Amino acid sequence: MATLRDIKNKISAVRKTRQITRAMNMVAAARLRSTQGKMENFEPYARKFAGVLGNLAGRIDRDVHPLLRGKEKASRVELLHFTADRGLCGSFNMNLILKGERWLKEQKEEGVDCGLTVVGRKGRDYFRRMGRNITDAYTGIYPSVDISFVNKMTLGFITRFLSDDVDEVYMIYSRFVSMAKQEPTVVKILPIEPPGVEESAAPSAEYLYEPSADALLVELLPKHISVQILNAFLQQETSEHAARMAAMDNATKNCSELIGTLTLVYNKARQAAITAELMDIVGGAEALRNA
Repeated sequence: MATLRDIKNKISAVRKTRQITRAMNMVAAARLRSTQGKMENFEPYARKFAGVLGNLAGRIDRDVHPLLRGKEKASRVELLHFTADRGLCGSFNMNLILKGERWLKEQKEEGVDCGLTVVGRKGRDYFRRMGRNITDAYTGIYPSVDISFVNKMTLGFITRFLSDDVDEVYMIYSRFVSMAKQEPTVVKILPIEPPGVEESAAPSAEYLYEPSADALLVELLPKHISVQILNAFLQQETSEHAARMAAMDNATKNCSELIGTLTLVYNKARQAAITAELMDIVGGAEALRNA
């Protein structure tokens, strides 16, 4: 049975853990406000960009640009996979990894060769241990990602696609739905499949284009890929902070409950010790009286 000192040490350790989880919860909340603001500010631009692209897509032939033309059977695909650099965010990283593993397994069953471009230390370490074919790995970049970095990444994917090094490019990231829900999502980014007019713009909307719709689409297609990837970075980072804040909040509550349970055990043990001492005193006094 644990001694009073052992129980007291456990209570002290749990209290220190609660202080840490509470502090991490506050840090995650502060970072969440910042990244969520960026995501919400970028979303109207991305939505309008998709609307214009969808309107253009309904006016032209898909053969106008090589980024729109896909092969009937893909033999080599690349997956841009997102995870966090750090843990302590519940099942957030594992959900993304399991989503990626299922997707890779499906591609393998269809006889497709898969390469991986991983963003995040957790995903990189996992796929390295599993012996996956990692083409590129980016770690520690979330706070500093901007459009210039995304444009370089986009250029790399486009170059490999146009040189027939890869036939298709997909990405898996966590879409921010709400504070309580972050959803792993698969998106195809090459060949480009512009959103339909009915999905991205009102049927009555009419646009006048200058130069021609074909020329504009050729110019906008690479930017469309960059917009998708940048949106994935913002969604992923916001989802990570939301998941970490929820995980640390649950950990803080669990610490409080554990402290209450240990305090009850401590009080019961101390009461038992006092009762035992009183019984020894009474027993000794009775023995002296009878002597």
